Amino acid sequence: MVKTVPMKKNYEFMRVYKRGKFFVGKFITLYVLKNDSAVNRLGITVSKKIGKSVKRNRIKRLVRENYRMFEAYTASGYDYVFVSRISETVPDFFDIRKEMKFLLKKLNVFDQEKWNCLKGC
Repeated sequence: MVKTVPMKKNYEFMRVYKRGKFFVGKFITLYVLKNDSAVNRLGITVSKKIGKSVKRNRIKRLVRENYRMFEAYTASGYDYVFVSRISETVPDFFDIRKEMKFLLKKLNVFDQEKWNCLKGC
């Protein structure tokens, strides 16, 4: 399985925001930028406008767990930043899973052949 390293520094996030490609979904926005290493780097941001810390941390946990499920099927050597969007309700696990797969496919970093082989081989 591919090892993913967390992004923690502000300048790393800003570089992905300015130079990367992005696509917007209903609950999350995904920014992707190619890096020069063989590992993926993951960043998750949730604004204080979303709610109190319990709600923000729940959304971060859901995004992190869903990314962990798709980690083996994503392309290596990319920086991924997931930004949560404001909504009335907290999205559940399967809403985020469906949207994350859609966004990864849209940005051409999801390996559909490996996914299909897992389902049908």
